[in-house]
Amino acid sequence: DGPAATRDRAVVLAESPRVRIETPALKGSINLRGARLDDLLLLRHRETVAANSPPIRLFSPAGAPEPYFVQLGWKDGPAPDTLWRASAPVLTPGKPVDLDAAGPSGQRYRLEIAVDNDYLFTVRQIVANGGAAAVPVSPYALVSRTEPAAEKGKAWNIHVGPMSVHGGGADYGQKFKDIAATPQTFSSTGGWLGFTDKYWLTALIPDQHGAFNGEFRAAANGSYQGDVSFAPRQLAPGQTLATTLRLFAGAKETRLLDRYTDAGIAQKLDYALDWGWFRLVEKPIFYYLDWLFRLVGNFGVAIVLLTITIRALMFPVAQRQFASMAKMRVIQPKMKALQERHADDKERMQREVMQLYKTEKVNPVAGCLPTFLQIPIFYALYKVLMLTIEMRHQPFAGWISDLSAPDPLTPVNLFGLLPFTPPGFTHLGVLAILLGVTMWLQFRMNPSGPDPTTQQVMGFMPWIMMFIFAPLAAGLQLYYVASNLISIGQQRLLYARHPQLRAQPAT
Repeated sequence: DGPAATRDRAVVLAESPRVRIETPALKGSINLRGARLDDLLLLRHRETVAANSPPIRLFSPAGAPEPYFVQLGWKDGPAPDTLWRASAPVLTPGKPVDLDAAGPSGQRYRLEIAVDNDYLFTVRQIVANGGAAAVPVSPYALVSRTEPAAEKGKAWNIHVGPMSVHGGGADYGQKFKDIAATPQTFSSTGGWLGFTDKYWLTALIPDQHGAFNGEFRAAANGSYQGDVSFAPRQLAPGQTLATTLRLFAGAKETRLLDRYTDAGIAQKLDYALDWGWFRLVEKPIFYYLDWLFRLVGNFGVAIVLLTITIRALMFPVAQRQFASMAKMRVIQPKMKALQERHADDKERMQREVMQLYKTEKVNPVAGCLPTFLQIPIFYALYKVLMLTIEMRHQPFAGWISDLSAPDPLTPVNLFGLLPFTPPGFTHLGVLAILLGVTMWLQFRMNPSGPDPTTQQVMGFMPWIMMFIFAPLAAGLQLYYVASNLISIGQQRLLYARHPQLRAQPAT
């Protein structure tokens, strides 16, 4: 039953009676042996860009490779291997399925399972006490999985692994290795817990107005488990107790997560997307980029249009930057004279320089403003392009068939003629090379500075950036190439307006 098992998945699935799941977004089955949801395919998303690529598999049964499943039940209720009876052979939107089982002392247990057109299951856990004495009732749900090898080594700023929302906040702090060392527990009113991958999410969502206990822990067989449980309640003879729990199992599509969150289904379910520090900037950028994509039908073109928009918005700031640089260059001889005159009195020299700035109406900080403004915008765009599933497997043009993957065309292997794929930063794709060249051209347009060491560092920077960007998504590289080309055009225009920046200052 452990993660090392390698039995064929089809054989394992055939060993137990099942209820089929058929929706526009999902295909799979519920294992009636133990009431496990352990077979689920995401029909809207494929493993690769190939036309015959199979859909993404989210859940897999115990005994098959990479087991990943959800189980529902009650402590002191039906045993984990109980064979449940189903009211219908197929679960579809609008047609729920009931699973029934008997308890050891006259209790009757029922799971009423419904599913929507996307990725949300709603489960009512109902127990009726048909016995002669009161019994403790404590429903639970668990999600069990192994650590996926494909997600190891992901970017440090994209959380993968255990995740929860409790106490009103989102907790990205736990990793698989953390819960392997020490179980993590919490109690909360409202919230959820589950496992998140870069693009996929499984979340157990209790009733958002009730209290629950959450726990992440490592199992003895090498898997990891997240548990949702409730405080036991005494159920008198003849009484019935129902608890509602929801399960999100699917792709982290931004609009869908926002819709479920806004509907009150789960607190901060949209935080399953780890937007990070600049969330308030990133989400508007995403929605604008997504609107452009829906408008033009090509994600690469949408990225270029987004680049044009951002550069247009920044152009007035760039104009002020160039005007400030021009003024600073004009007063440079006066500053040099002040520095020489008061070389032995640093304090007076600073006062005289500040007075010169005031007289000439120059703000030395204005030239740095565009750089500071671009930091959150660039980081936000990086997160949008690296994090959101909406760019996954989206083509641009020519050889770029997946903007979420590195540029596949590289001269390092003679554009595919040599039978190997260069790893990491040695995979210098065409876009990465264009990024370095356009950045070099942009720096070449700047006037030479007084410090030769700084000039040498700036001369190396484009080629360093080329290697840094080489393993990143082609969509991000496309943005920077387009941004550099637009910047070159803007600089030519601004240098024409401020020719003194090109001229050597008078001495």
